[in-house]
Amino acid sequence: MIRRSFLPTARAAASVAIVALVAACSISPGATHSSSPVVSSLPAVTAPPSQAAGGANCPKAGPQPMAGGEKKVVTIDTAKGPIEVTVEADLGPLAAENFVDLAACGFYDGTVFHRVVKDFVIQGGDPTGTGSGGPGYEFKDDPVSVPYTRGTVAMANAGPNTNGSQFFIVLKDIPEGGLAPAYSVFGHVTKGMEAVDAIVAAAAGVENPTSPIKMDKVTVAP
Repeated sequence: MIRRSFLPTARAAASVAIVALVAACSISPGATHSSSPVVSSLPAVTAPPSQAAGGANCPKAGPQPMAGGEKKVVTIDTAKGPIEVTVEADLGPLAAENFVDLAACGFYDGTVFHRVVKDFVIQGGDPTGTGSGGPGYEFKDDPVSVPYTRGTVAMANAGPNTNGSQFFIVLKDIPEGGLAPAYSVFGHVTKGMEAVDAIVAAAAGVENPTSPIKMDKVTVAP
């Protein structure tokens, strides 16, 4: 059964919020989530439940919460340069542990930033590269206690409590009220926003690039 799902977004223009649709989805065993990444309702992309990346050592079920106060540094190596993400348990303990676990097992290696929206987000973490893939499980949302500012890293989802492996990096401060606090924040880019900006430039305004930039290697600092 196909379930279309959308992530609502908004941007400020002359102090008026313009509503857009942000696509993301998660896959759970025995179910397929899909979404259309544009404002108009186009046919959804479908994909089977997936754990194509990583391997046998990757998680098969949702995470346990990361211990309070814990921080990890995860580096995403790309052709445009490295992106260093400081992951913080206190921002979102489930999402933080999930991201670190998937990075540590190699799940993200070779996946792409399949969606690029100028002045909004870049999105990746789907092993199928379609916007419809995930790790084969879902987990609950963390409460969001911080704004979505430039460099914020958060989970993409297909609705409440459908987090998987897809995540996004915010490109520009989103005004208060411009994005519902429905997407679990787990870290911030602390080095390498110039690489993020280069990924946006490489997309040349195409939301779903035909030659998306890969995450060549994603590593967790000891």
